[in-house]
Amino acid sequence: MLGAISLESLYYHIFDARLRLGREENDFSRWLRGTVAGRISPGRRLFLLDYDGTLVGFHERPRLASPTSEVLRVLECLSGDRRNTVAIVSGRDRDTLGEFFGGLGLTPVAEHGVWLRDPGTEWRTTKKISSSWKPDLLPILQLYTDRLPGALIEEKGAAIAWHYRKADPEQAQVLVGELMDHLTSFTANTDLQIMQGNKVMEIRSAGVNKGTAVAALLQRAMYDFILPVGDDWTDEDVFQMPPPSV
Repeated sequence: MLGAISLESLYYHIFDARLRLGREENDFSRWLRGTVAGRISPGRRLFLLDYDGTLVGFHERPRLASPTSEVLRVLECLSGDRRNTVAIVSGRDRDTLGEFFGGLGLTPVAEHGVWLRDPGTEWRTTKKISSSWKPDLLPILQLYTDRLPGALIEEKGAAIAWHYRKADPEQAQVLVGELMDHLTSFTANTDLQIMQGNKVMEIRSAGVNKGTAVAALLQRAMYDFILPVGDDWTDEDVFQMPPPSV
């Protein structure tokens, strides 16, 4: 139950996993913690939590950015309360989210809203999509991967991500601009979109995002309290979904 874990622990381990008890808070963090403390409702609650950059820090190898035991403990406490629905709304693929959170009663959302899975069910798509474009795009990304030491390609079910966190920053800055021009030309007049994140570029089908999956969750139940938490512009679609009355 939510009452089984302190709000202070909830704040430090989820709202900002990079902070730890004993460190001085700034004005914003004190305001946020106080605001949340005063608004948590005893009714039905929906937690919409981003993963990379929110629940865990970034890692040079994305597969190694696994949740800590502290984060898993808090998520288990939250999901253990029947009043709570806890959704991990992430850009990660289905297999990774299943590996990280398969033993918890969570609702993972994979690949920025393409896939959703309720506890005890199979993955389902929020929109029918095609991956027929991938064979044409992969050689382009491989060309830039060969030119930029440290870059790597991550192929997902409905998207392809190009990571450059381990690459030399100055060299990456030049090649990222070149790649963006190349991808813009490639995706012109197609149903594809380019998403730029923290040292990653992702190409995926348009018309679906994190907000698409959140809309599906909101259609199934009425919530008295909704808390969306994220760290970059891909989460803006989530922030816009909760009704003003909640």
